Amino acid sequence: MEQRNGTRHSNQPQLRINVPSTAKERAASVDPYGFERSDDFDYESYEELMSEYLAVLTRRSIKWSKLLKGKRRVDRNLKVKRYIRKGIPNEHRPLVWMMASGAQERLERNPGYFQSLLDAQHDPRLVETIRTDLHRTFPDNIHFRKSADPCLQKALFNVLVAYGHHNKAVGYCQGMNFIAGYLIIISKDEETSFWLMEALLDRILPDYYTPAMLGLKADQEVLGELVRMKVPAVWQLMQDHGVMWTLVVSRWFICLFIDILPVETVLRIWDCLFYEGSKIVFRVALTLIHHHQDVILQAQNLPDICERFKRITRGAFLEDCHTFMQRIFQEPGSLSMSTVTKLRESCRARITADES
Repeated sequence: MEQRNGTRHSNQPQLRINVPSTAKERAASVDPYGFERSDDFDYESYEELMSEYLAVLTRRSIKWSKLLKGKRRVDRNLKVKRYIRKGIPNEHRPLVWMMASGAQERLERNPGYFQSLLDAQHDPRLVETIRTDLHRTFPDNIHFRKSADPCLQKALFNVLVAYGHHNKAVGYCQGMNFIAGYLIIISKDEETSFWLMEALLDRILPDYYTPAMLGLKADQEVLGELVRMKVPAVWQLMQDHGVMWTLVVSRWFICLFIDILPVETVLRIWDCLFYEGSKIVFRVALTLIHHHQDVILQAQNLPDICERFKRITRGAFLEDCHTFMQRIFQEPGSLSMSTVTKLRESCRARITADES
């Protein structure tokens, strides 16, 4: 050991710590919900966004813990609505969704009902249809792969089979697998997922998945009427090119924005959907169209319009879920449930008359 200028120097090799130098190295390649990040995922923007959003989540978590302390129900008041619009922390989501949607009450009134549906003899055609879709559900999610332990495909099958027997008029159709899958990812419980699915499909969005899909068809037309009132230039463009709304927005409604918008944004939308009901779907759709109307209005033909409606569901505006959720309550302006109900009645009547 030698001493130079009063400083001791050791001949021992120095320990080097490899500190990740890029945002991509610092972030996981799989998101907190099990979805693999795409090759073009913007790690730099994500890191910048999360540095701010994590602080928001921490504050929300503390406030929600105080609000829910010792409670088994969520009151319907302005404070709770404000809390929900600002986001429900993941650890509280299953409970709040259950209480806000009425699903908890339904579960408590029907103890053992979910298990009785699983224990009953299953319709072989229903089983075969569901099994066909299991491997198509979230192939980019590590928890739904057969190699996963546990593999969520089993829970997904149980929820879909139970619901198919519960609501025989619906049974099963494509799109339901993605909704059930999201519910399972968040709740981590089959029975909870079943009752939340019952709340969504039977009460919040009725007739979306029945064979005639009357509710789904009507709501797409309702959106068209709302666009005519609130974004008339886009409505005129659709008219001029003869584009039916179902061509550009059907997946928004069928999948409730799953695989269309970022996961965190979808979950924030669902927070409000379970509490405030189906008008939230219209608020989101109107905000997407209103905010990007300049992009849509540049379209020259039908394929161009379809491409632009896909483009407006991507980008920083959608990644920043906190800001986006603030905008859905600002950009579309006033939107009462009574307005939606009246438009639904007229659209349903028109569709029924056209199909008869």
